Amino acid sequence: MKFLSAALLLGLATPALSSCPYLASLSDDSPQRQLTLKTENTKSRTEQVELADLQAVKKDIVELLHSSDPKWPSDYDNYGPFFVRLAWHCTGSYRTSDGRGGCDGGRQRFDPERSWDDNTNLDKARSLLAPIKEKYGLSLSWGDLFVLAGTTAIEDMGGPVLGFCAGREDDDDGSASLPLGPTAEQEILAPCETNGECEEPLGSTTVGLIYVNPEGPMGQPDADRSAPQVRDTFERMAMNDTETVALIGGGHAFGKTHGACPSGPGLPPNEDEENPWSGECGSGVGVDAFTSGFEGPWTTQPTQWDNEYFQSLLNYKWDSWIGPGGHNQWQVRKEQNVTAPSGPAADGDGSQDIMMLTSDISLTRDPAYLKIVKEYASSLSSFENQFSHAWYKLTSRDMGPVTRCKGSMVPPAQEFQYPLPPTPPSSSLPDFSKVRASLANLLSSNAVSASSLTTLAWNCASTFRSTDYLGGCNGARILFSPGKDWSINSDSEDTLKALQSIKDTYGESLSWSDLIVLAGTVALEFSGADKMRFCGGRTDASDGLGWSYLTPKITGSLSDDSNILIDEISKLGLTAGEYVAILGAVHSLGDLPGDYVGQWTSDPFTVDNEYFKNILDLPFTLYENRQYKAEGEEIYALKTDMLIREIPELSSKAYDYAADEDYFKGELKNAWVKIMNADRFDIEGREEEYCE
Repeated sequence: MKFLSAALLLGLATPALSSCPYLASLSDDSPQRQLTLKTENTKSRTEQVELADLQAVKKDIVELLHSSDPKWPSDYDNYGPFFVRLAWHCTGSYRTSDGRGGCDGGRQRFDPERSWDDNTNLDKARSLLAPIKEKYGLSLSWGDLFVLAGTTAIEDMGGPVLGFCAGREDDDDGSASLPLGPTAEQEILAPCETNGECEEPLGSTTVGLIYVNPEGPMGQPDADRSAPQVRDTFERMAMNDTETVALIGGGHAFGKTHGACPSGPGLPPNEDEENPWSGECGSGVGVDAFTSGFEGPWTTQPTQWDNEYFQSLLNYKWDSWIGPGGHNQWQVRKEQNVTAPSGPAADGDGSQDIMMLTSDISLTRDPAYLKIVKEYASSLSSFENQFSHAWYKLTSRDMGPVTRCKGSMVPPAQEFQYPLPPTPPSSSLPDFSKVRASLANLLSSNAVSASSLTTLAWNCASTFRSTDYLGGCNGARILFSPGKDWSINSDSEDTLKALQSIKDTYGESLSWSDLIVLAGTVALEFSGADKMRFCGGRTDASDGLGWSYLTPKITGSLSDDSNILIDEISKLGLTAGEYVAILGAVHSLGDLPGDYVGQWTSDPFTVDNEYFKNILDLPFTLYENRQYKAEGEEIYALKTDMLIREIPELSSKAYDYAADEDYFKGELKNAWVKIMNADRFDIEGREEEYCE
């Protein structure tokens, strides 16, 4: 399958803009906009629901593991491997490029994910779990159930488990997975010219698969070329080599693949809603099941945890062949004759040869991977330690900081969660009314501008990604590389120096992150915005870890595209109106940033609705081939501002704000408080204690 590339950059030859955004586009060769923005906030259905008794849920899962439904018989009288695959494929879609994917949201229930080739027959796994979901209702999300089922299965089969992070909230549809593809949204944001050779920002090499084609690159059994693809795709989800090998070996310690014949699995759910993946081989179940198109187990004990997988990779000679499903897979050379018990319980008796996939064999062809394979083959304890940590990372990576994790099985904060020092007791925090007064005095003395303080706070907080809960200003990682080195933060060092005297006055009781957020808030208020709520208690990180994935994609330059802007707003978790309100406030103050020239408004010291009137009503033309200037006015703008005119969801709110300044300020107040506190999971349920 091939995907057409979508041009993401708007043209530079831009005519004068009329006063109505619907009558003139920014460029004649602009790509047709296909993404849409959220216009309303939605409230979580589980916000006030007490979490289910997870030990009771585990007990129900264990009972289910050791059963077998004739509609979909369990392999080896154990559904454990099936649920490991379910959890793996739900969580393994996560990618660092935009934080999308993962099991938070439980979106594997919806298209596009439910119809991926890699998720063939997982509708049966979800159906098996449905009675448990019904039993616990809203207190147990589908996302939590999928991951807990897989984790419990590993533990039940003797595998090592580090813990379980509960707290996933289910989505109402699969819209958040549309950028994963195959969809028009994916073609715009992450085009893949040749499916099977996809690159970043996609998470896998093949749209519809979790990582790589296990048959080999473009379906060829070339293990040498498969290894770089394996490394590349696992790196896209922040896994290193030891984690990669541990996850592959641990997952393949269990169960088997299904490819009973070359006829295929039947139609996916998006083509056959009533009877998806019906199977084209005999009965379509048991020994006739077709899932991946490969056939056979990896080990001789497919429901028992061990390191046999690695020992088999090293101890046997492996040859490629065409399996019964018509795909390339690998078998032990015939004279060695290594077999496992029969697959599905319905098979009765007999045995199956163990097998490997090209992606498995590739672990012996790469020197770094081979070294790790040898370590795990010789040391079960080393393998167990690495796997337990890697599995927890795989299943929790999209959950963000440990403060989002709920339940009694949460392990200590892990490195991948970029932990912060604990939230201090509110009694140890400074009197923020006095800090506010100090900031107001600083502004009154012209020692620092309101614009610089507002911009610093916005640039700090707007790194937040609602997709995986990375970023935000808690931690003040804007003080460190890479954040401090981004071009948008070129003036931050001078602004921070201006704040140093206040930081010194309050010492350890006032974190930099609290000071940055409060400074931006006071600056807006000082310039005419309504009084805003402030929540203290942030703590400071000692490094900039976690921000390497958050490099800004919108810079205001002529190459910025409406689709990318819409995507960035969506990742922020803001509605169209919230984003426009904040942008209007930030751009009401001061000069254009960096090496751009001019001001957005005639009074760059006041937050009012002039910005919106200027952007909507004045005719702008290209100025010095890098920004825009209003005809006959000393009013300037960036491409981002012009996109406010072009995108209907944004322009409609801009018209509202231009018509009613009080309405604008009320919306700004709510939006600013929302984004400044988007990452404050540490004080959920204790807002009255920390907020004023």
